[in-house]
Amino acid sequence: MIEILDNLHMLSRPHLDLTTVEMDGIALGAAATSVPRRSIIQAQSSVVAQYRGGSDIDSEYYDADGRRLTLDEVVNHAARSDGFLYCADKLTYKVRAGAIVGFTIYGPHLSHFAHLTSYEELLAAFGNPDQAHEDEAYGDLMGYDNYYWGAQKHVRWDAWDQRVSLINLGAFEGNTGP
Repeated sequence: MIEILDNLHMLSRPHLDLTTVEMDGIALGAAATSVPRRSIIQAQSSVVAQYRGGSDIDSEYYDADGRRLTLDEVVNHAARSDGFLYCADKLTYKVRAGAIVGFTIYGPHLSHFAHLTSYEELLAAFGNPDQAHEDEAYGDLMGYDNYYWGAQKHVRWDAWDQRVSLINLGAFEGNTGP
């Protein structure tokens, strides 16, 4: 297995065999319970009917009956079924049927691509995507979402900060084509 965090340059490949990579020691297909519990700071699962949280606000989870759920309850449910496990080190795991089916990398890990200072440089480094979407809000260009089907990859370019802001791999909408 190739540790993707130690080989971030591989993320620019237009074709990437996801059966050969792992993120922080966890491969796609691994049990979601293999994500170290101490690193999980937030979770998303279908057991959560209402969520409250944000910057400088502790996360609060509630079920359909209004009962407050603990983070452990939400993590346990997500790890056994479907959802997302968000880690303190700016890594996220997508879970389906208790297995890891996708990785998201953001934050300081992406400083590896800090030398890319324009969308054109991103295209030169990663290649032309199979599909690209411009993200606009109120007439302003916010960024580009580039999808590379041969690598089951989504690369987000932040047009405001002129940087790669997110890369996800695996079973995310748009990563495998229409």
